[in-house]
Amino acid sequence: MGSVQAAGSVRARYLVYFQYVGTDFNGVAAVRGTQRAIGVQNYLEEAAERLNSVVPVRFTISSRTDAGVHALSNAAHLDVQRRSGRPPFPPEVLAEALNTHLRHPAIRVLRAFRVPSDFHARHAATSRTYLYRLVTGCHRPDELPVFERNLCWTLQADCLDVAAMQEAAQHLLGTHDFSAFQSAGSPVPSPVRTLRRVSVSPGQASPLFTPEESRKLRFWSLEFESQSFLYRQVRRMTAVLVAVGLGALAPAQVKTILESQDPLGKHQARVAPAHGLFLKSVLYGSLGAASCTLQGPQFGSHR
Repeated sequence: MGSVQAAGSVRARYLVYFQYVGTDFNGVAAVRGTQRAIGVQNYLEEAAERLNSVVPVRFTISSRTDAGVHALSNAAHLDVQRRSGRPPFPPEVLAEALNTHLRHPAIRVLRAFRVPSDFHARHAATSRTYLYRLVTGCHRPDELPVFERNLCWTLQADCLDVAAMQEAAQHLLGTHDFSAFQSAGSPVPSPVRTLRRVSVSPGQASPLFTPEESRKLRFWSLEFESQSFLYRQVRRMTAVLVAVGLGALAPAQVKTILESQDPLGKHQARVAPAHGLFLKSVLYGSLGAASCTLQGPQFGSHR
């Protein structure tokens, strides 16, 4: 679980789960240098400075998210090396300490675990699930209650053809070359991915809505599960499925788009807004029950 770095000094590796509202951040990754933009990781590492580790603490993030994207549960590993003679922090103490010293209210550490010294938060993940939230019945931006601002994609339509979206989504299931849904900017060795699950279902409205708002506005949830995704793959798949739901595309056209492997096509080049996307969970098969999944009342799964 730990490695000895000096006489009496032990380096301990931890896996931490954390959540954030991404509105204020330039993504989850740290922004280095003199840029004014800042990432969630910057705040996490700033809080970790108060742990007084012998060596600076760096977070290795499991799943990178763009500016404006949120996380119900992301994960990272970090190493903490206490001074000689001091035992490693218990995981619950580490989580509490990080939360105590976090300076941004939109970030929270959920839980921490001790893991082996060779554990890697990104490479060891066996499943990642993303949730995308849509709302219909909102014809002007100011009709959306303030409690939902920057947390969903507002569609200027009264309804969606959910059955057509569900039919279209079946074409995306399985192992495919997803080049048609990949944005430039993050090269990978292979564009082949396996989409294990995709769902389109009604979402729950906020209990903070007025009765009139609850009758008028309808929420929808799209969920995508895979071991890993290409850059902006989820947001581009969402945009295509929404086009199907609005009648701009037929379900069969999604199969044609996928097989084209062309990311510059008319429909697949569209990217759904970042603020509707949530990283819902990151799972690790080797940790069993240690994996942390959140299903709050507003963002719960409907399967």
